[in-house]
Amino acid sequence: MRKDLGVAPAVYPMPVLMIATYDENGVVDVMNAAWGMICESDKITLALSESHKTVKNIKINKAFTVSLADVKNIKAADYFGIASGNDTPDKFERSGLTAVKSGRVNAPIVEEFPVTIECELAEIVRTDNFQSVVGRIVNVSVDESVLGADGKLDVDKAGILIFNQFDRGYYVTGEKVGTAWSAGMELK
Repeated sequence: MRKDLGVAPAVYPMPVLMIATYDENGVVDVMNAAWGMICESDKITLALSESHKTVKNIKINKAFTVSLADVKNIKAADYFGIASGNDTPDKFERSGLTAVKSGRVNAPIVEEFPVTIECELAEIVRTDNFQSVVGRIVNVSVDESVLGADGKLDVDKAGILIFNQFDRGYYVTGEKVGTAWSAGMELK
């Protein structure tokens, strides 16, 4: 038996992405965005409306960073989704977090978030139905404290947040239950 839930953004899990930019005066702005994903091996796309301060900043600087929010910084991450840079010019300052300028793009890196993707603006795609900001990935930097013995990101150490739109809940990435391009091989 199935039950209809109607129209809903019913994708789970969603990322908890922190999009960081500088404004025209070099002031740091960060927003929380769940509607984003990798769209090519060297590209990321973010479904962001024109009204966001972040989009205005991206157009000015042609650059941004995308960090994966973590459980240690859940309050600041949530705050970045509650407050608007259009209304709260000192939004980042209020968070208590620390930003440093990326050495690769004209955008800030929030030091407390363990994984950051540094991006140059590739294009902004507009249709009648959506707007997407596409970034070319220039670098991914990871805090060494969340690396495993193999030198790769250890998601258990990182405590990366995921978002459940069904209950507005934040969750932490968890147990590995299979290996991609392997789990289904017996069906091939």
